[in-house]
Amino acid sequence: MKVLESERLVLKHLSIEDAAFILRLLNEPSFIQYIGDKKVRTLDDARQYIENGPRKSYEENGFGLNKVELKSTGEPMGISGLVKRDTLPEPDIGFAFLPEYWNQGYAIESARAVMDHARNVLGIKRVVAITSPDNDASARLLEKIGLRFQRLIKFTDESAEIKLFAPD
Repeated sequence: MKVLESERLVLKHLSIEDAAFILRLLNEPSFIQYIGDKKVRTLDDARQYIENGPRKSYEENGFGLNKVELKSTGEPMGISGLVKRDTLPEPDIGFAFLPEYWNQGYAIESARAVMDHARNVLGIKRVVAITSPDNDASARLLEKIGLRFQRLIKFTDESAEIKLFAPD
């Protein structure tokens, strides 16, 4: 199902048929370094991730992480959307792209479209974001869409510190 589109991109709900793409994306070294190891190692793992993560979020929250496709070719290139975590009071924006699509403006284009959709279609007044402390590229992108670094937080006493970004 198509959720939204921008000038060059189409964002769609992830489906079980996207398992091979998700398997590749979640095992990219940059994804593991900056977002985390989701322990998705097989196509079956990827199908379970899609069902228990994004698809469950679509049903429960009316939003979730979406597949980002290049409008001109339909090629899957990344994910972008909103996540509702028990550990944060508001939804947070998340995104990840395959390395061959970096530095071409796709992440910022998708993030702006997600923020616009959150405000104008979903009626969400406040969206936050989290990043690992060393993810400077994502921090710069978040600032470009109007979020500012607030403070370091921890989800649990045992977890590593992460950066929280929020609107001014």
